[in-house]
Amino acid sequence: MAAEPKTILLVEDNADDEQLTLRAMRQSEVPNIIRVARDGAEALEQLFGENSVARLPDLILLDLKLPKVSGLEVLQKIRMEDKTRGLPIVILTSSDEERDIVESYNLGANSYIRKPVDFDEFIDAVRQLGLYWLSMNRTRRPSGF
Repeated sequence: MAAEPKTILLVEDNADDEQLTLRAMRQSEVPNIIRVARDGAEALEQLFGENSVARLPDLILLDLKLPKVSGLEVLQKIRMEDKTRGLPIVILTSSDEERDIVESYNLGANSYIRKPVDFDEFIDAVRQLGLYWLSMNRTRRPSGF
């Protein structure tokens, strides 16, 4: 019996990192649907706006350094709303600044991963993320969704 595809919201403004992440997720053994938001405002629109999608993502991969609305602001908004509070959020960013790490966890990130610079390491890291968060991890779906 085929597994139901999982939905990932990738919030990433760097086109190269977006393509690498999409490639790595395609290579994973987890069937998935990936929606992309290229800035923080677009991510919030997809989750909460008038034209928001009916089905919430199963996982959010969130960059911190985003135009319009920062990743930390997006994280804070997601954790403030009942319908999105329990979604797994993995910070996937190039920032290795201690204050970003601390603030991400203080705001409710489930994991913080610094993007590897090496191509193969990046592909492997994203593949492992998908396998863990979409196959092994169990989450509670908000009622009514």
